[in-house]
Amino acid sequence: QVRHRGLVRAALASRAGGGAGRDGSAHSPAARGASGRRMADMACYHRPDAATLQALRDMANTLRIHSISATTEAGSGHPTSCCSAAEIMSVLFFHNMKLKVQEPRNPNNDRFVLSKGHAAPILYAVWAELGFLCAGQLATLRKMDSLLEGHPVPKLEFVDVATGSLGQGLGAAAGMAYTGKHFDKASYRVYCLLGDGESSEGSVWEAMAFASHYKLDNLMAVLDVNRLGQSEPAPLQHKIEIYRKRCEAFGWHTEVVDGHCVEELCKAFWQASMINGKPTMVIAKTFKGKGIEGVEDKENWHGKAIPKDEVEAVINSIKALITNEKKLAPGQPTEDAPPVCLENIKLSAPPAYKHLEKVATRKAYGTALAKLGHDNKNVIALDGDTKNSTFSDMFKKAHPKRFIECYIAEQNMVSVAVGCCTRDRTVAFASTFACFFCRAFDQIRMAAISESNVNLVGSHCGISIGEDGPSQMGLEDLALFRTIPSSTIFYPSDAVSTERAVELAANTKGICFIRTSRPETTIIYKNTEVFEVGKAKVLRKNNKDMLTVVAAGVTMREALAAAAELAEEGIYIRVIDPFTIKPIDDQTITYCTKCTKLKKIITVEDHYYEGGLGEAVTAAVALDPVIKVHRMAVSGVAFSATSAELLEKFEIDAKAIVKTVKELSEDQ
Repeated sequence: QVRHRGLVRAALASRAGGGAGRDGSAHSPAARGASGRRMADMACYHRPDAATLQALRDMANTLRIHSISATTEAGSGHPTSCCSAAEIMSVLFFHNMKLKVQEPRNPNNDRFVLSKGHAAPILYAVWAELGFLCAGQLATLRKMDSLLEGHPVPKLEFVDVATGSLGQGLGAAAGMAYTGKHFDKASYRVYCLLGDGESSEGSVWEAMAFASHYKLDNLMAVLDVNRLGQSEPAPLQHKIEIYRKRCEAFGWHTEVVDGHCVEELCKAFWQASMINGKPTMVIAKTFKGKGIEGVEDKENWHGKAIPKDEVEAVINSIKALITNEKKLAPGQPTEDAPPVCLENIKLSAPPAYKHLEKVATRKAYGTALAKLGHDNKNVIALDGDTKNSTFSDMFKKAHPKRFIECYIAEQNMVSVAVGCCTRDRTVAFASTFACFFCRAFDQIRMAAISESNVNLVGSHCGISIGEDGPSQMGLEDLALFRTIPSSTIFYPSDAVSTERAVELAANTKGICFIRTSRPETTIIYKNTEVFEVGKAKVLRKNNKDMLTVVAAGVTMREALAAAAELAEEGIYIRVIDPFTIKPIDDQTITYCTKCTKLKKIITVEDHYYEGGLGEAVTAAVALDPVIKVHRMAVSGVAFSATSAELLEKFEIDAKAIVKTVKELSEDQ
C-alpha cells in the first residue's frame, strides 16, 4: 500500500512538473493540475509485463502486414494511413477495450469509431485477429460482394457509423458517449481515432466543444499525427505542442505520446480512464507508412497500395520484427446497459384540437414530441439553440434529462443525434430551422450510409416566415432530403397531421424529415383521422372537377381558399394533401387527376422550383402521357416582407391559384 501511494505521488509529481515529449514539447503543468483525476479510489498504474508489451508490438506489426497485403491484393487503399495507427489499434483493442468479440453490437461493449475511415483495412485486420472475421476475408477488400468496403459501413456488425467523409466521427462518438453517460448510465466507454488532416474540419472542433461542455469523461479520442495529408503535409505537421494547446483550450484533458511506443500508449489510455469530468485526447506523434522502408514519412504515398513486385520484401522485413508468441484478447465488459424497447411508440394522448382552430405546425411538433416522451423513455430530443422557435422546448420542459442542447453547431447536432441512435439505444429527434440543415448536408448524407434511424425536423420553411428575410427561409430542404436514400419526408398541413407525422417518424426506419411552418394554419382534419406513410388525403372532390391541385403546408391553406372561391363561380377543383413528399402517393394523384375533366395537375409549394413538391409529383406521373403538370413555386431569392405579401409576390397564394386554374381551363 505504501508503494502504491508512492507510485501515485511520483506519477502525479512527474505529470505536474512537466517533462518533454519525444518531440521536445513541454507538458503543461496547469493542464495537468486541472485534470480532475479521481484521487479517492484511483488504482495504481501497473506497467504491462515485458511479454505483453512485446505481444502488443507484434500485434501492431501483424496488423501492418494484413493492411499492406489486403491493399496490395485490392490494388488500391491506404496502407500508409493504416501503418501509422498500428500500435494505437493494437493497444486499444488488445489491451484497453472491453468487448464480447462474437457479439460486436452487444450494448455493454466499448464503442470504437474510426473517424479516419480510409484506414479501414487495419480495422478489418483487428477483427480478423480477434477471430470475428476470417483472415482469408481480408483478401476480398474492396471487391464486389465483399463486406469489406473501402471505408467502414454498418453492414459490418463492428461498425456503428459509416466514416470516410472526414471530420464526422468524433461527433458521432460524442453522441454515443452522451448516451452511455446520461441515458444508459452504463460502464462502456467510447473511443475515436482521428487523423491529423481531418482536424482542419470545423466539425471536429464543434464536437470537441460539445464533449467538454457535457463533461464526457467516458470519451477518449486519439489524434494520429502522422504529419502527411493526401496531397501535401498537414498544416501543423509534427507541431505537437500546438495540437496540445488547442485541445486543452477546448477543455479536454490531453496526453502526448510517441504513437509507436506501446508502453506510452498503455499508460496514456489508463490515465484517460482515471480522468473525471473531462474527455481525453491522446495526441500520438506517428509516421505515415511506419515500417515500410522507402515509404515511411514520404510524400505522395497516400491512397496508394504497395506494388505487387515489392510487397513480399516489405512484408518480410516487418515479419522479422515479430518475436513473441503470446496471444492477446480484450477484457470482458461490465453488463450494466439497460434493456431498451423502441417498438410501437405512440402518442400518449391523441390530438385534441378544435375545428377551424389555428395552430402552427411547428408548435404541434413540440406537443407531439412531448407526448412521445411520456410514452417511451428512450425518446430524446436535440436542438441547435432554436428550441423556443421549433417548440422542442416543450419536450425539454416535460423531459429535461432527455433533452440535449447542441447550440449553434448544426453539423455536430446531426452527428451527435446519429451517435445517440446507434445500437438502437434511443429514438432521436433533432430540430432547427429547415435552412440550417443545408450546412449539415454531408452529415445527413453519411447518416443514410450509416443506416441511421435519426429524425430531423426543420421549421421556418419557405417565404411564409416573412420579415426575417431569405437567410432564414428554408427553400432548398425538400430537394436536399429527396436525394437521401431511404429517406421519408413528411410535410404536414395542419396540427393533427403533424402530430401523426411525429408518431409515424418515431416508428419509421431510415432518415425521416418533418417540414414544419411558422404561420398558424387552420385545423383541417378530425382528431381521429388516420395517416399512413405514402398515403395522400383528398380534401375536396366533385364529379365536376376541372383539374387537381396538390399543395402542402401553408399552400394547402391557399389551395382550399382558392377552391372555395372558384366553387362560387361554378369552377371546381380537386385538392390533394400528399402528407409525405417521399414516398409520394402516385396512385392517388394519378387516379384523382384522371377523374378530372382536364387531366391536369397544379402543384403549389413554398419552396424553390428545383427539387421540391412539383418535381416529386411530376416524376410520379411522368410515365402517363395524358397527365400534364403545371408547377407554382418560389422563383428566386426572396426578401423581407409580410408573409402575405411574399406569397402574393411569388404567386403561390390563393389569388394566384385561382388565376392559374382559370388560365389552364381556358386553354383546354
